[in-house]
Amino acid sequence: MATHRPYDDAPDTEQMFVRLAATPAGREREILFEELVKAWLPMANRLARRFRDKGEHLQDLEQVAAIGLMKAIERYDVRRGAFQAYAVPTITGELRRHFRDHTWDVRVPRRVQDLRNKVRVARRDLMNRPGHDGEPSVDELAAHTGLTPGEVRDGMEALQSYSALSLDAGADAAEDGHSLADTLGAAEAGYDLVADREAAKAGLRKLSERERTILYLRFFEDMPQARIAEVVGISQMHVSRLIHRSCATVRAHAARPSRHHRTARPTAEGSHA
Repeated sequence: MATHRPYDDAPDTEQMFVRLAATPAGREREILFEELVKAWLPMANRLARRFRDKGEHLQDLEQVAAIGLMKAIERYDVRRGAFQAYAVPTITGELRRHFRDHTWDVRVPRRVQDLRNKVRVARRDLMNRPGHDGEPSVDELAAHTGLTPGEVRDGMEALQSYSALSLDAGADAAEDGHSLADTLGAAEAGYDLVADREAAKAGLRKLSERERTILYLRFFEDMPQARIAEVVGISQMHVSRLIHRSCATVRAHAARPSRHHRTARPTAEGSHA
């Protein structure tokens, strides 16, 4: 098994950086840049492997680390000292930003993410104190972090936002096979209204224009029968009879099975239609 040589991870590239700084934009600079990336990529991959147990694929982390490496090479000034001392925090910061900005199941503002981190650390510190029993209170967390109780509550809520439960997961204390999705939402009454309107269309087509107008004024404009009688020019008694008869017609047609649900038998005549 080949042993890892330290200079593979931290090569001597000082002269290459000096040349890079003195080379104007162009193909020569691009070649120097690519050689530096290739030389330092093993170090970037090593830093990426530190984060491999946090739920992200290693290849994705290596790509993020490579982006951080390129930023470090682009911004590095040889007068600042060794490149490694500058590149390591730059690449690590890029990896941490990746987790902060792209791996939350429920996206929360950066301010709340910072509150979450403060609350998480404070909670761990308090629970590890000798003699401390149980979960720390909001007031204890606020005193330990210097946050307000409201900020602590925001941070505590964000503790549950990094990973979301599947809707197929079992509900709390569920022994009857119900999932979390079964506890969400409610029946939408609007669906019944849509179905009723569709069912009423066939019967409404059988009514005269005057009968449809009367039904519209009564049930959509909420107009009293006496006022409808004045508008249409008939007696109130006649309006009452027309409403009763029209509703009966609509109900009768709504109760019939839809022709789309009937099984039609093909006939010799129908096949030539």
